[in-house]
Amino acid sequence: MNGNGNHAHGNGKLIGDLAHNPPPDKRILVADDHPATLEQLSETLTEWGYSVVTAADGRQAWVILQQPGAPRLAILDRRMPGLDGAEICRRVRQQAQEPYIYILLLTVYDQERQIAAGLQSGADDYIIKPYHLDELQARLEAGRRILGIQHRLIEARDRLQSQATIDSVTGLWNRSMILEFLRKELTRAHRRGDPVGLAVLDLDHFKSINDEHGHPVGDAVLRETGERLRETVRAYDAIGRYGGDEFVSVHPACSWEDTARLGERLRAALSVVPMIAGSAILQVTASVGVASSDMLLAPEPARLVFLADAALYTAKRAGRDRVEIARPDR
Repeated sequence: MNGNGNHAHGNGKLIGDLAHNPPPDKRILVADDHPATLEQLSETLTEWGYSVVTAADGRQAWVILQQPGAPRLAILDRRMPGLDGAEICRRVRQQAQEPYIYILLLTVYDQERQIAAGLQSGADDYIIKPYHLDELQARLEAGRRILGIQHRLIEARDRLQSQATIDSVTGLWNRSMILEFLRKELTRAHRRGDPVGLAVLDLDHFKSINDEHGHPVGDAVLRETGERLRETVRAYDAIGRYGGDEFVSVHPACSWEDTARLGERLRAALSVVPMIAGSAILQVTASVGVASSDMLLAPEPARLVFLADAALYTAKRAGRDRVEIARPDR
């Protein structure tokens, strides 16, 4: 028990006031089968501002580490009943989970060989009992720095991944991703004997919007277009920005008749209600070309896009703000 009356022994409950929602690198698991060591560490770490979870043996520690939001720092006794600290390290590293869990092993002075085995099993560092508080604090701070670096690396990776797959203006799939989705759907549908529908949509007179109102207003129109299209398609459809003011939507299990109806819904989603972009109120319309794989002799993505695109230009020539159906590939 600490000076505030907070107390936890082997039940996996947090020590301290959880309403403060401590940062992830200030939550720590302490596992030791010696009650005196467990309580001493808990009190010390709580005084240092950590939110502590305790476990009285290795099995309980392992269960805690499998829970969502498990602590990212762990101090594990090298030798515990059930599972020892080294075995827990091995299991954690085999999972290769994110975010990373920084593990510090506790051992005794005459266990040098066990220290090496613990590090080989995946422990990040160790400390020898009886430990010095300054040394323990320094090693934990080193662990927190490593967790911070890993967090920033994950954020940077996720940003790069997003940039590689998501269109930065509309938040829809970009060209490469929507075409990859189409390729996969055509392959899957061909095995099942189902059709896949495709709609290609192009905003009418979009260049004049940029020329008269500026590119910020044009970008706002593209974003609003993306939102309206996303709200119109089914949950298992996919939609992406193909380039410029052109959009592509992929519709699994849709014949050309089904796709034509969906294309009409997409067209109406843009034309029925004017768009407000900055200080401009704009009546935005689109031309749509639709096709389906049941028109194809073979399930080729490029051919399906070509047919839908040809239908789109037929819609443009016929007066815009309309849906045209591709001619079968026969």
